[in-house]
Amino acid sequence: MEPFAADLPTSTPPDPTPTQASVAETLGVETALPLADPAAAAAPATFAPRTDLARLTERTEAVRQQIGQVIVGQHELQELLLVALLADGHVLLEGVPGVAKTLTAKLLARTLDVPFSRIQFTPDLMPADVLGTSIFRPAQGNFEFRPGPIFASVVLIDEINRAPAKTQSALFEVMEERTVTQDGTTHQLGTPFVVLATQNPVEQEGTYRLPEAQLDRFLFKLTVGYPTLAEEVQILQGHHSGFGGTPLDRVQPVLTAADLAALRRQVGQQRVEANLLEYIAKLVGQTRAHRALYLGASPRASLALLNGAKALAALRGRDFVTPEDVQTLAAPVLRHRIQLTPERELEGGSADEVVQQIVQGLEVPR
Repeated sequence: MEPFAADLPTSTPPDPTPTQASVAETLGVETALPLADPAAAAAPATFAPRTDLARLTERTEAVRQQIGQVIVGQHELQELLLVALLADGHVLLEGVPGVAKTLTAKLLARTLDVPFSRIQFTPDLMPADVLGTSIFRPAQGNFEFRPGPIFASVVLIDEINRAPAKTQSALFEVMEERTVTQDGTTHQLGTPFVVLATQNPVEQEGTYRLPEAQLDRFLFKLTVGYPTLAEEVQILQGHHSGFGGTPLDRVQPVLTAADLAALRRQVGQQRVEANLLEYIAKLVGQTRAHRALYLGASPRASLALLNGAKALAALRGRDFVTPEDVQTLAAPVLRHRIQLTPERELEGGSADEVVQQIVQGLEVPR
């Protein structure tokens, strides 16, 4: 006898959509993780900086566009100059005559709406010609301090290695502490304060070697090389078509002192992992133990690497520092702070090669 349908065991058809409880039962656990949304899983992951760097990117790009109206190429040089500006550091530009060292520095200064001065260093220049001097006023019966050209926000020192040691030493205090002490009175400089200095590496007549203490006060030493063939052709075409000369009037200020101060505060808030701090310390520490060097870098170099890497990361649209940022700035930060042994110099070695060896020999943090 066939059973009635009512006597047949009833069963509930399986739910085609698994639930958290069913998954938990299958896995044999009390609680299962919620299932991922298929639409969310299919969406591509995008990078979104935790700090809004739009303002910084806009302002720095405006500076580049202004300089690019006159200067052909030199993109890496312009980027490192902007890094130094954001990191509140001085820059030493080294290159043969005619590669636009002075022009680039003047153009950068023109993009900033701040006081600018230029000092042409010569063998007969005295410290008072740079810092200022006290003038006696007979009517009042006292001395009045007359500030020198160093009292500006951006100071271009042309051919810095042509002044003697007495004048060079006058820059120690002002470059590090942003103050000038004259006749027992300390005068505070305004902000920002940036020194852009140029020097010729090949000419020895009438030049002086810069003291190590002064070199250590420069954040970067940047080497300005020759243009490429295409860039030099572009320079010639522009000159031939009537562009010639140095049309500085084309460049307009796009950054005020308040803007720069705000951008520097933002750079100071960049995220740096603890392993990167250790990486910077190890990199600089290796310069003090390398067989090819008899003078290693000071802790000021470690601070320069840290501050420069934070500025470079911000300039490239990131709110965190990576090992690549540190590696990019290793040579500009260290090349003027280390000295080769005489044996290594006789072999034709260079400071940049030693820095590269140190970078390649260190384990990169992950």
